[in-house]
Amino acid sequence: MTEASARFDRICATLRDRICLLDAPPGTRLSEEVLAAEFGTSRTPIRRVLARLEAEGLVAVRSGVGSIVTDLDRAEFAQVYALRQELTQLVATLDPVTPTPAHVARAAEFETQGDALAAAPDARAFAVLNRDFHDFGLSLTGNAALREVAERLYLRTARIWLQAVARMDLGQECAIFADEIRQTHAALRAGDARAAALIRRSHISMSAARLAQVPAPTEG
Repeated sequence: MTEASARFDRICATLRDRICLLDAPPGTRLSEEVLAAEFGTSRTPIRRVLARLEAEGLVAVRSGVGSIVTDLDRAEFAQVYALRQELTQLVATLDPVTPTPAHVARAAEFETQGDALAAAPDARAFAVLNRDFHDFGLSLTGNAALREVAERLYLRTARIWLQAVARMDLGQECAIFADEIRQTHAALRAGDARAAALIRRSHISMSAARLAQVPAPTEG
């Protein structure tokens, strides 16, 4: 990887985190000039980064305004979650990767982190751990196209939970997530990647159902 490519990936990852963790909430304007100064680069690579984020649905370019962080409406959210649910199952059927001792060890680390989160619930820590666990789940397929699509859909919905958590039972959500990680670890110890994918699919479905019951801020 060239230095320019590494810098591009690093800036993309930083801005994705800001958007998905709501450090840059919907409606935030992302200034090319400000970002170029922050990252010590010209505006040209920043434009490329913003174009990538636009393709991922995280940013929209508005004439006369510039690049604005997008939001996700409830109708689109339901559709994207439904598609994520089906793609998760494909992880076990499209070029599946046989779980290795490294996968099992990493799952054990996630279980420890999940238990700690359940003991001391924190919304931001949940979001970060969920993102890392999602990426780990995609490591169980060798299908690059599936990983790319699943990652883009995840980014489209990642902010919904953080936006809704103020009106949810955070302790319960953290406990449910810790249980999902525990079940996944057990499946990988047994060498059953398909079971791990089905566990993830089931929890995505249940999460979508719980989120659908949370009123949007404008609904009171």
